[in-house]
Amino acid sequence: MVRTYLNKMKGAPAERTPPCWRDALWSWIGAFLGMAGVGWLSELTLPSHSLLMIGSFGATSVLLYAAPESPLAQPRNVLGGNVLSALVGVLSWQWLGDTWLAAAVAVSTAILVMQLTHTLHPPGGATALIAVIGSNDLHSLSWSYALMPVATACVLMLSVAILVNNLARHRRYPQHWW
Repeated sequence: MVRTYLNKMKGAPAERTPPCWRDALWSWIGAFLGMAGVGWLSELTLPSHSLLMIGSFGATSVLLYAAPESPLAQPRNVLGGNVLSALVGVLSWQWLGDTWLAAAVAVSTAILVMQLTHTLHPPGGATALIAVIGSNDLHSLSWSYALMPVATACVLMLSVAILVNNLARHRRYPQHWW
């Protein structure tokens, strides 16, 4: 029994195809335009802060532009997962303050909520965590954090993903909407 358990940890040899420079270039273009759009929007709406540029958007970009076929990169997951996680994070911070316990509750509850609503999006865990450990400026946004910056930036990045990913002949995005 122990041997079987330990054998699971061996893994298998990775089977990788050679990288396609065209595909990587499309990913770069999408990520650049998506993050540039978020940065530009942030500068227009929150000129004294860079609150719109939260760390989880970097991970969302990886999924949207480098793995657009992933179930975790579909619009329902990106928007729903991030917004629900933002709400969970704000609630955790309001309930438990800026503590390690609030951080643990925020991330674990965000995962639970995303799984139960079929909106699993790994960067959502970071979105929840940022709501707890963020700056005083971010905390002052309270519930609006879920709308601005989170939902607004997700809609912008999704729009870029739809436009850019469908320019490449071999890509189709989204795989499904809802």
